[in-house]
Order: sequence, then C-alpha cells, then structure tokens
Amino acid sequence: MSAEKLVVIGQGYVGLPLAIRAVEAGLDVVGLDVDGDRIKRLASGESFVEDISTDRLGRALSTGRYRPSTEYPDAEGFDICVITVPTPLRDGTPDLSFVEQAGIGIGPYVRPGCTVVLESTTYPGTTEELLRPLLESASGLRSPGDFHLGYSPERIDPGNPTWRLENTAKVVSGVDAESLARVDDFYRRIVERTVPVDSTRVAELTKLIENTFRQVNIALINELTMLSHHLEIDVWQAIEAAETKPFGFMPFRPGPGVGGHCLPIDPCYLSWQVKRRLGRQFRFIELANDVNHEMPEHVTQRVMAGLNRRGRAISGSRLLLLGLAYKRNTGDMRDSPAVDVAQRLQALGAEVRAVEPYAEPHHIPGGVAVVSLTEREVREADAVIVVTDHDVFDYDLVTRHARYVFDSRNRCAGDVVERL
Repeated sequence: MSAEKLVVIGQGYVGLPLAIRAVEAGLDVVGLDVDGDRIKRLASGESFVEDISTDRLGRALSTGRYRPSTEYPDAEGFDICVITVPTPLRDGTPDLSFVEQAGIGIGPYVRPGCTVVLESTTYPGTTEELLRPLLESASGLRSPGDFHLGYSPERIDPGNPTWRLENTAKVVSGVDAESLARVDDFYRRIVERTVPVDSTRVAELTKLIENTFRQVNIALINELTMLSHHLEIDVWQAIEAAETKPFGFMPFRPGPGVGGHCLPIDPCYLSWQVKRRLGRQFRFIELANDVNHEMPEHVTQRVMAGLNRRGRAISGSRLLLLGLAYKRNTGDMRDSPAVDVAQRLQALGAEVRAVEPYAEPHHIPGGVAVVSLTEREVREADAVIVVTDHDVFDYDLVTRHARYVFDSRNRCAGDVVERL
C-alpha cells in the first residue's frame, strides 16, 4: 500500500519544516514553490532554513519521498494539501494574492475525499470566503461534501531549539465535522498535540490573538523604555525585578523594533477586518504599531547623541552593526528593524558595516559591507551597535575593544556600553 501523498505549497520557514517532518512521519511529499532558485537549492540538498539542517534535508531526499518542485501538475493525486504561502501587507491592506494563486494552482487537482488546509496567517473568514470558492470553481466539487477543507495557524518560531513544530500544540479546524476530523488526523501524525476548535474563523482569530498580544506588550515595554531613558531609570533592571513576581506578570524585553512576518503584519489583519466589517478602529493595535515603528528612529537618535557626547558627528563615522536579521540565531530578514536602523544611519552619512553570519548575501541592504567580528573591526569602529543579538557573537571581545557600544538587546556590560 502506497503512502499518502502530501503537497505543501510554499517551502520557506513554515512550509519546509512541515514538509520534512511529514516525510519523517512516512508521507510522500511534494514541496511546491514558485521560486525556482529555492527549489533547485532544496533539490541539491542545500537548506536555507536554520530549523532544517542540511543533513536532515539530505535524509529526507534520500528516502525518495520528498520532491521539491515548481510545477503544480506534480500535485496530481494528492490526499492532503497544506498552503503555507506569505500574506504580506500592501499599503496597509492585506495582500492575499499568494493564497489566491495557490488556490487557483491547486484547484484543478482537488479530487473527491482529499483535504486542503490553509496555514497562512490571515483575517477571520479567509478560508471559507476566499479559498473555498477558488477551489470549488477550479475543481467543480464542493466543500463540505466532496472534499475537506480546514485551517490550522502556523506556530513556527525560527531558531527556537526548544519549541519546534513537532512539540508545539497545533490548533486545527474544519468547515464541518468531517473536515475537522481529517485535518486533526493529519496533524496528529506530525505533532504531539492538537487543539481542535469549532470553526475556521476561530482558528484564524487564534493566530491573530497570539501575535497581537505580543505586539501590544512589546510596544508597551518599548514606550516605557523610551520614557525611562529620559527619566534616567534602568528599565532592564526594573523588568528583571518585576519578573520575580510568580503570578500576574509576563516579561517582555525592549528592542530596536519588531520584524518578521508576524508582529509587524498579523495584527494589522485584525485591525483591517474590524474596520472593514464593523467600521471601528482597533485602537490598541494601531497605537502598538505606531510605537514599534518608532523604535528604529529612536535607536538612530540615541546612537547619534552618543557619538556627539564623544565628540563625533554621525556623518563620516564608521559604525559596526551586530546582526541584521529580525531575530537572534536566524537569517530571516523580513521587515527587520535592523535593516531600518542601518538605512537610517546611512542616510545620515555614516559608513555602515555589519556582522551577519546567517542571512543570505542578496538580502543585505545596499551599501552595507558584511564583515567578520574581529578585534580590528571593533577597534576601528566609532560605535558598535548591537541590533540582533545572535548567540555566536563574542560580546566580551566587543566590550574589551570598542570605543563605544550602543546595546539594544542588553547583551553587553561595561563603561563603554550604553543600553537602550
């Protein structure tokens, strides 16, 4: 008896780990992506996602049950299809064109009894109001009835060695009871625990709640950090002290802004939906967005002030940025506040160099020289700016040899260090 056939549309930070985990669970997997270069790299055994090592990818390829592809006809005869494509914002409005393209592409291969699951983060109603009509139109079938349809929000945290796909609870839903059962059965083979909910709308809202919670609380601590600077209070020490309370408090740390797909974008989907459907503003989300978007400029101004106190103008200064990715221990550059900081410093006339061990070269902003973290680079910089705190950085080297360190992540200590 042949293994079930799974198609995963999108082979990035969400889709690739799912595809490889499914191979390990015994499924035949086709990994579809419109990026031909990405597919070539995967087919040759080169992983660009930190959570999937080259060895793990190689083992999946060696089974013969993982096939990267750019061609939708390779999906023919699938039992399960999971859509993990991006859902960016365009001028503040959700852009679901990638979901639409996936639905149109996979639609002709939808057959009776198969299951389609959307994982892409989006506003409540997308699965039933947008994706279902596309699949029904292309296939001539109906759901519920002919094929099964559900939604399960992705919970991938790139670079997190503790909470991985397989040991993070998976919220699952379906357009009817049978769809939910099929979706739940699939993910039970992939993850340790599933959490069924009553509808796709509930599941879609679940993801937005998770990320809105983070966005709002990060904005709270970021604004408090900016005010604490003017009040001359050590906010980092205050957070550490508050963290000793065993109930009623959850610590969030300040930083140079938020990045990745989730925090800068996902809450805006909820805010947009509330305004479209109810004609009301989601004030917490809009305020949080404003605060977090302000942080790269705040970092830039603090660096400029720090240089001025040391008799240096920012124009003509040589600045060494540690990290350009949006979060530690990954190369993910999507909406990275570090890139925003780099570009703002360049616009003020600074020579910007960066140490970024994970990101792919073609994602590095123009005019930024990528260098290694060496004693010479540190000594020759007018300022070292910790923007993304990768664990591989030698922070002791930095504090020993730097003239001035601006640390937005609380990784350095010493007389030359100024913290956010």
